[in-house]
Formats: sequence, C-alpha cells, structure tokens
Amino acid sequence: MKRQHVAIIVETSSAYGRAVLDGIGRYVRANDNWSVFFQQWDLFGEVPAWLNRWSGDGIISRVASAKLVRAVKATGVPFVSLSDRQESQIESHVRSDDLAIGREAAKHLRERGFRHFAYCGFSGELWSDRRKTGFTESIQADNGTCVHFESPWAGNETVAWEAEQEQLQHWLTTLNSPIGIMACNDVRARQVLDACISLGISVPEQAAVIGVDNDELLCQFCAPPLSSVIPNAEAVGFHAAEILAAMMKRQPTTEMIVVPPIGISIRQSTDIVAIDNPDIAHALQFIRNHACRGISVQDVVVEVSISRGALERGLRKFIQRTPQQEIRRVQISRVCELLARTDLPAEKIAVMAGFENPEYMYVVFKRLKNMTPGSYREQAKPGLN
Repeated sequence: MKRQHVAIIVETSSAYGRAVLDGIGRYVRANDNWSVFFQQWDLFGEVPAWLNRWSGDGIISRVASAKLVRAVKATGVPFVSLSDRQESQIESHVRSDDLAIGREAAKHLRERGFRHFAYCGFSGELWSDRRKTGFTESIQADNGTCVHFESPWAGNETVAWEAEQEQLQHWLTTLNSPIGIMACNDVRARQVLDACISLGISVPEQAAVIGVDNDELLCQFCAPPLSSVIPNAEAVGFHAAEILAAMMKRQPTTEMIVVPPIGISIRQSTDIVAIDNPDIAHALQFIRNHACRGISVQDVVVEVSISRGALERGLRKFIQRTPQQEIRRVQISRVCELLARTDLPAEKIAVMAGFENPEYMYVVFKRLKNMTPGSYREQAKPGLN
C-alpha cells in the first residue's frame, strides 16, 4: 500500500495541542500507511517556509491566521482545520465543544452552592466567547447572573503583566463574595489566582476558580492547585485524522465535528461547598470525598450526626437530589473520567468508583447516561476497539 504523506501543523506549547497530537498519533499507529511530517510549531507562529513547496497528500492544522489558511489552501491538498480562534474557512473542521465546556464549568460551580458567578476571558477570541456564552446561559437558565472581565490575549492591544494584574484586581474588588469564577483557560485562571493572592482573597472560600484544559503541570503549580474542565483534545485529533484519511480516499466526510468535554478535574481551587447550612455542606463534602469508597447514606448520617430525614430534606433543598442520588452521581462522574482517560477494563473501573460489582455499575451507568460504559468510551476514545 502506498504510504500517504501527511503534514501536521499543531502547536506543542500547550497541553491541548499535545493531547491533539496524541489523538492523531493513536490513529496513525492503528493505520500504518501514513508518513507524517511534523514540525514543532507555536500557535502564533508564522507560515512554515516549507509549505509553499510541499507536495504531500494531506494536512491537519491548528490554523491561527488567515495567512496560514491561504497558504494551506494554495497547496490544493485535502485539509482538516482544528482552528478555534475564528469561524472556519475550511469545510472539514474539528474542534472542542466550547459551549459544552462553559456549561460544564457552570454546573460544577452551581453544584458547590455558589449564587454569584463571574467569567474571565480573552476578548476577540471566538473560543473564549463561546465558553462565556455556554457558562452565562447556563447560569441564567438557573435564574442566576454572571459578570464578565475580558482583555486581549495577543496582538498590539495586550498590556504588560503588571497592568493586567491591576485591572484584574480592580475587577475582583467589585465582585460579591463568595463567588464562583470560570476562567476561559488554565493560563487565564492562574492570572486570576495571582490577583486573588495579591488582594488577600481566600481561594476557594471567598472565590472558587476553575480553568479549562487541565494542564497538569500548570494546574499543580497554581496556588492553590487549580480545578479545570477537561476537553477531549485527544478525540479531536483522532477524528481529524479519520476525516483526512477519508478525504484522501475521495470519500464523503462530515464537514464539522464538535467534541464534548470529558468532565472536571477537581482540585483545591473549587473544593468547597458554598452552602450556608454547615451540616449539609459537611455532608456534601463527605460524599464528594468518599463516594468512590463505597459509602452508604447511613455512613453520611453518622459522619454529620444528623437524622436521615434532615439530611434528605437538606440535600433536596440545596441541590435537588437525595443523598443516594448524589453518591451515585459522584461515582458515575468518576467512571466517566476513567473510561475517557484510561484503558482500564470496566470491571476495574467499577471497583475504583466504589461499586460492589461491575454489573450494578453497568445498571446505574445506563440509567444515568442512557448508554453503556462501552458506548461512552467509544465516543470519548474513538477507535480504541
């Protein structure tokens, strides 16, 4: 079989870009007929000098400029865009579902009992705008309100770090407390955390902060460690490779794929329950810390030292769920994360999520997710089987 020459133009400077490359690599390993040309590249880099004289079979690119789009189009070869900075000028396009990412962050902060919300993004960035829309609309659907802060990410309008911090600090002083803040990505979230430290705002007690991308190194370097929405960038890369392969064979392809996020990686920056009932806050904290150890509702009652009836009424009032429903919700969230981020068998995952046997995990998962664990994994990790 003739090996097809494919160019990959994806930045290695971000955790998201590296995960996209992992997904493309997984497709290449499973379909051993690509010869890949890959050059380390920055998201804001210039058009590669080799592109004008390149004569390969296909290109996958995280396009960041109209100039690069024109250069890639000029090659005349099949092209899949992974750009999320502007509306795509390319028919075949794969990206993360930014609206769903915003909704996921809003859901996480609402579940922690926050009643005041804010979004900190980058102006003029389409991916940030979509995340803001998903976050804000989700808050408003629950009769909440959300305030915003935005400033340029790149270009001539950007300001020095010190000036940016002053602007952020001024904005933070205008917010109600306690407040749940979504930052458009982990880089922005770290800026917010730095501003909170300078002002003496305690995180997460006065301000809970969540980012996006789950850059493990960056999240752990934050003070406190940063909670983050996990985009499924690996699936973005895999789907892009699938589409390009079909295009190079002149087969019909899907024009646009948006890939939903995996879930939330919870760290200290949001690890709090902002509920003005200390017993119910304690119960929720206990459930979220211990649900995957197989606890029962009675264990929660003993831990908090309140009656089962009071526990039931309190949780229904604040989160509209019973204690048992909350335990199962936390367990299934953990199952989803393990299905999407590991290759562990479902039987092992069931144990790690606190289920007594895999069969019961299957039943609960199907009831709450309307699909089997295997179907969920196939969506999250396409091509694994």
